[in-house]
Formats: sequence, structure tokens, C-alpha cells
Amino acid sequence: MSLCFATNNAHKLSEVRQILGNSFEVLSLQEIGCREELPENQDTLEGNSAEKALYVFEHFKVDCFADDTGLEVKTLDGAPGVYSARYAGPQRSAQDNMHLLLQNLSDVPDRTARFRTVVTLIWQGEKFVFEGSVAGSIALQPTGSQGFGYDPVFVPDGYSKSFAEMSVQEKNTLSHRKRAIEKLVDFLQNQHRL
Repeated sequence: MSLCFATNNAHKLSEVRQILGNSFEVLSLQEIGCREELPENQDTLEGNSAEKALYVFEHFKVDCFADDTGLEVKTLDGAPGVYSARYAGPQRSAQDNMHLLLQNLSDVPDRTARFRTVVTLIWQGEKFVFEGSVAGSIALQPTGSQGFGYDPVFVPDGYSKSFAEMSVQEKNTLSHRKRAIEKLVDFLQNQHRL
């Protein structure tokens, strides 16, 4: 079974392919002929995820899934949340985003946060939604060189190192994206058995 992962983020595509292994063939947008930027005009993770998946399904007629992920910081009322990628501006700079986040938390003792991923699957014309999250906290400064986005400042609960200090395999054992994708895989495997 093949599915398109509706993302232009090469890091996400690689991560999801590693999580899925040989369970399914995951096609990139380029492999289905989609070269445009996908719309992300909604103000929730659920809305953006659905908008991207529906766009690909309607324009390219392939079963597909899309995700939207946000870092939600408790004392910032869930910010940056749906605006995580462009928290510091439209340039979508991970460095600028982390710098602004750390600046906004400079005198804040409660650094509780979570990564949350919402995956929307369009399969045989129907929409299904799956969610995964991982709790943690925001470090005082970035550490590590693995991963992407906010990984250098996010320390998952029960660990003393950031996502960016973990190997891809270690991060994938507990990541928010993995938890959402596992729910998607369980659903597809159950449908396949019917």
C-alpha cells in the first residue's frame, strides 16, 4: 500500500519513513508531481493538517496524510502552538524561533511544554484524524545538533537531554509524531484486514 505524505519538510519525510519502515510505501509530494507550497491558513493544528491533506487529495487524487505539529508552552498559553514554524516571523528560522522562545521564558520558572502532532488521513475519500503528544520542558539554552526545529530546547519528561542530543532512533521511540503515526498505522492495518 502506498500513501503520500503531504509535506515539503524533508526532515519530517525522513523521520516518518524511518518510523514506518517497510509497513507502507510513503510517497513524497515530488513523487506525485506536486511542486507547490501547501496551504496552511487555519488557526489550529487540526485545521492545518486537514487543509493540507484535502488539498493533495483533491488536486492529485491519491490517498494521503498530512501533519501539523506545534510546541505548546504552558505559561505562554499554548504558544507558539500552530504558529511554531513562524513564531519569530515569516522567514521560518528555527534559530530565530528558539531565540524568541527563550527570550519570552527568560524569567519564567515554569517551563512545562509539550509537542503535539495532529495527522489527518484522507483514505478512500474519507477523513480520519490521529493525535500524538510528548510532555517535557524548555531548556535554558539549546543543546545538541540532531533533529530540527525546537529539538535543541525541548527536553522530554524523564530525560536529562534534549531531542537534539538524541539519535534519530532514540527520539523516534518517544516522539509526538511517532505516537500519531502509530495510530495511523494501526488504523490502516485494521482496515487492510477487513
